Amino acid sequence: MDLIAFIFYIFAAITVASGVMVIAARNPVHSVFFLILAFFNSAGLFVLLGAEFVAMILVIVYVGAVAVLFLFVVMMLDINFTELRQGFLQYLPVGALIGLVLFTELVLVVGSWTILPGASTAITAPASAAGTVAISNTHALGQLIYTHYAYPFQVAGLILLVAMIGAIVLTLRQRTGVRRQSIAAQIARTRATAIEVRQVKPGQGI
Repeated sequence: MDLIAFIFYIFAAITVASGVMVIAARNPVHSVFFLILAFFNSAGLFVLLGAEFVAMILVIVYVGAVAVLFLFVVMMLDINFTELRQGFLQYLPVGALIGLVLFTELVLVVGSWTILPGASTAITAPASAAGTVAISNTHALGQLIYTHYAYPFQVAGLILLVAMIGAIVLTLRQRTGVRRQSIAAQIARTRATAIEVRQVKPGQGI
């Protein structure tokens, strides 16, 4: 067994174990930590495949943003997890049936899996433009996204923007009794609305 295969098995074993602990850990904060560990090891697997850009995106986006956001949300929300686990036995048959179906599908997929001869050398080999100049995988991915899939890429960005605005609008709550700053009202005010003159008689203060 060479060194690359040995590192692959280490990363794969830690990734699978971390994925199991995400759903098996009793503490939700520990589940998020195991999720972060799974992301890091998945990034290591992508590096072994030669997809360094995907590995970098996995660490920056998922570990640096999504997983940390999950961690802060879990730590800040006061959720009674004991109450949530009370209906576990009630939904156990349905969950077991769904798990059995998914396991059967995975067995069918893995059983019919075939590896192309020479795929191990083709995966790690750098991509080439028009079969002449060797370029990196990041360069090839950028050329593919911003040429053939430029419009779908922009549409995906617009969909994410609309989803972000929708989430902000749905979670925005107008609370009564809270003083808020109104820039338009401040700019539009005049001397009559901003200043009130009172005639105070001697000896009669406010």
